[in-house]
Amino acid sequence: MTAENNSRTSYFWRLGVCVAIAALGWIIPAPSGMPADGWKILGVFIATIASFILRPLPMGPMVLLGLIALAATHTMPFKVLVGGFGNKVVWLVVAAFLIAGAVEHTGFGRRIALSLVSWLGRSTLGLGYSICVSEFILGPVVPSNTARGGGIMAPIVRSLASALGSQPGDHPERAGRYLVLIGSHANLITASMFLTAMAANPLVAEMAKIHLDVDFTWGRWALGAIVPGLVGLALLPLLIHRLARPTISDARAAQEKARSELDEMGPWTRGQKIMAAVFVLLLVLWSTKFVHGMGSALVAWIGVCVLLLTGTESWDEVTGNAKAWDTLIWLGGLVTMATALKDKGVIDWFANIMSDQVSGLPGVLVVLVLGLVYFYSMYGFSMFTAHITALIGAFFAVAAATNAPPLLTVAVLAYFSCLCGAMTNYSTGPVVIYFGLGYVPVSNWFKIGFVVSIFHLAIWLTIGMAWWKLLGWW
Repeated sequence: MTAENNSRTSYFWRLGVCVAIAALGWIIPAPSGMPADGWKILGVFIATIASFILRPLPMGPMVLLGLIALAATHTMPFKVLVGGFGNKVVWLVVAAFLIAGAVEHTGFGRRIALSLVSWLGRSTLGLGYSICVSEFILGPVVPSNTARGGGIMAPIVRSLASALGSQPGDHPERAGRYLVLIGSHANLITASMFLTAMAANPLVAEMAKIHLDVDFTWGRWALGAIVPGLVGLALLPLLIHRLARPTISDARAAQEKARSELDEMGPWTRGQKIMAAVFVLLLVLWSTKFVHGMGSALVAWIGVCVLLLTGTESWDEVTGNAKAWDTLIWLGGLVTMATALKDKGVIDWFANIMSDQVSGLPGVLVVLVLGLVYFYSMYGFSMFTAHITALIGAFFAVAAATNAPPLLTVAVLAYFSCLCGAMTNYSTGPVVIYFGLGYVPVSNWFKIGFVVSIFHLAIWLTIGMAWWKLLGWW
């Protein structure tokens, strides 16, 4: 009974904090130059972000409560509040979650990962590369980096470590520590490389369109990331090998285990073959928009329809995909709130204040300053969505108020939105899952994470900048 009472007290305390934050917009007068309605929306918006951290309820219901509060207080018309649910970027993410469901339940993702281990996993370094390649292949069609890293890859990594005689409490240094770090950091690199590789990435793209009038499509996102991203994936196993060197190099036992698990899966099923064909179809259509003119969301829904028509995905599975429809609620609601903050002049008010701090600096230097502040501010956040929601619109607005190159600004902040998760053991779902396996102490995770953050900055602000210059982005 005591535990239950404590749980209820904690719930009401966390919910009360969020309500109190939202109420400040009605209690405290709006600052000079800010519309009263904008001030109230800002209060609800900040309360929503706080709820992502305090978690009195899951994200979906908290966003819904925020929208209802704005409608009930006549701060915004209800028909405006539901506008975000019709946003094409939101429906792109929903479709991608539905496709990811087929990737998981057909066994396609697991087969890809195990096949790569069986081909490349003769050594521990080879296992590291097999994890990186698996993440790269699955990234475009699994929009939840938690589902990809925690649901597909982490169990395989744990199994491989066990096959090499490396347990969390018994010889973690043999291989488990190395493999866990590879899995965690490779997940973040691939999450940064594709619009559909992390659920909140489309929110970045939408804010870029709103604040900078930059259409950061699936193809443009992937094009800008492909060179620095592949360099990062190629060098990551070598870097982690130096930072957390495994005490064994022969990984044939893990390779044999992967082959054994593949044998248990049997030959490719009809569903897996169709999923592979849809995977190729999506990549081709997403990367050739200049030929057919179909947007990313439409292409994704073509993929969903193919899966339905072939029976690879049933309608019950589509309607029962809780992650997809939960994302529709929270992402659509956040798009509504963020758009309202722009329309009500809140973002412009903030940008005018902050632009004074960087006025006079060269445009590229403004981007670098914003990028570094944005990157290392992740220390204060426990999830990507909260970090992006809280800061991305404001940072884009500051860039828009200066002479910062728009495309370069979007590129730096978009890719940093996921790469910044390298620093802590609490930054995002898959990181928490990998850390929870118990192979890496907290102190080591932070030390190695900081080194990896420098590694990312060195690649993306040198090779990446050169590549974006070649593309004419600045």
